[in-house]
Amino acid sequence: MERPGLTRRQLLAATGGLAVAGSFGFAALGTGADALASSADTRVRYWNLFSGGDGANMIAMLDAFRKANPAIDVKDSTLQWGNPFYTKLAMAAAGNRAPDLGVMHLGRVTGFSPGRLLDPWDADLLAKYGVREEDFNPALWKRAVIDGKLYALPLDIHVQLCFYRKDVLRKAGLLGDDGRMIPVTSTDEWFDVLKKAKAVQKKGLQTIGLWTNDQNFQWWFFVAFYTQLGGRWFDDANTEVLFDTDKATQVLEFLRKHVTDGYVIPGAPTGEQFINGAPFTWEGNWSVPVFSGAKLDYGATPLPPVFGKQATHAESHAFVLPHQSGRGGAANEGAHQLAAYVVKHALQWAAGGHIPAYTPTLSTAAYKKLTPQNEYASAMDHQATEPKVWFAGSTGVLAQDLGPVVVSSTMGSAKPASVAQTMKKHLTKLLASKNPMDGRTAAQGGAVA
Repeated sequence: MERPGLTRRQLLAATGGLAVAGSFGFAALGTGADALASSADTRVRYWNLFSGGDGANMIAMLDAFRKANPAIDVKDSTLQWGNPFYTKLAMAAAGNRAPDLGVMHLGRVTGFSPGRLLDPWDADLLAKYGVREEDFNPALWKRAVIDGKLYALPLDIHVQLCFYRKDVLRKAGLLGDDGRMIPVTSTDEWFDVLKKAKAVQKKGLQTIGLWTNDQNFQWWFFVAFYTQLGGRWFDDANTEVLFDTDKATQVLEFLRKHVTDGYVIPGAPTGEQFINGAPFTWEGNWSVPVFSGAKLDYGATPLPPVFGKQATHAESHAFVLPHQSGRGGAANEGAHQLAAYVVKHALQWAAGGHIPAYTPTLSTAAYKKLTPQNEYASAMDHQATEPKVWFAGSTGVLAQDLGPVVVSSTMGSAKPASVAQTMKKHLTKLLASKNPMDGRTAAQGGAVA
């Protein structure tokens, strides 16, 4: 028996979308005259949240699909990134006006009421178009499975990276014979690297861009280093908080030390400083086109394993099937075919810095020639992700609650040990709270695959 449907207000509250409700209007549903006028045998309505360089790359892949499959008309619509997108997607699925295909951050799928707002993928249809489980990183695939069913098809992982200026590090003796940054395996080694880089860098610039007052980046960095320490969030049943405040304090003190030792200028524009000669910046891989476009002599590696274990924060863009009461037929198969095509032809997507989820792409000669992408592709095997609970994921409740708390420690307005205790209190409250989309706690939600 299906669970009862959601009300419009429940959906808006769940996705933080009350402010955008008035502008919803279902304008991007893809049922306009241009779609209806197409002579194609099959029409697939597709929603995504990609703009800028990602948007251009996605359009190029869609155009290639259209050329290769003229019998399928793809009606693609780009919506506003973040909660406005998720609000519209949820309301469309609940109101039986959903597109045939959509995109979500993988971390948000668990909280999107799989089985009611999302439909599972048909493994046989995916296999028909050449996409199989064995072609993906096992941990990544497992994150997409809920209650034994695949609810997301990963397109990529996007990771936090340590970008470095080769021209500066060369002067400091910090490049190896391979022209890449020397390995770092401890906090002492890392701060020694910063000290040497600072000694030869341009005056007036920070040594490293750390996004010290940005709640999203600070949260992502915390997740990475807490994972390096082997920190856990909850037990397997999601009934008990296992957050280790001692390990959390170590991470918070590590982040804070960058400020107290003078390697960071709080509030400084990180990307601009790096382009102007700052030795390091920690950024998402989406900055690759920016820095490559600036013709910099630079490299990029996963965040340094300063606590001994390799782990860098990772999220994933994934294709999903928004719930349709009558899902099936040609449009549904077309959605499977389109998603499979894009996943298998993601070399264009890799140009934007993302690591393709379809692992055969990583072994191609064309991908191996991409720099600096070929330097950090190994991040696929050591992803640091948020826990698999309804309140996690990009722009989710977890990041909104804990991100500002991490910032308060990094910026010095609160003590790291105190902040660690505050984080545990937040986690305890969140674990007991109910997902507004279905009224269930994390413990009552979908089972981990």
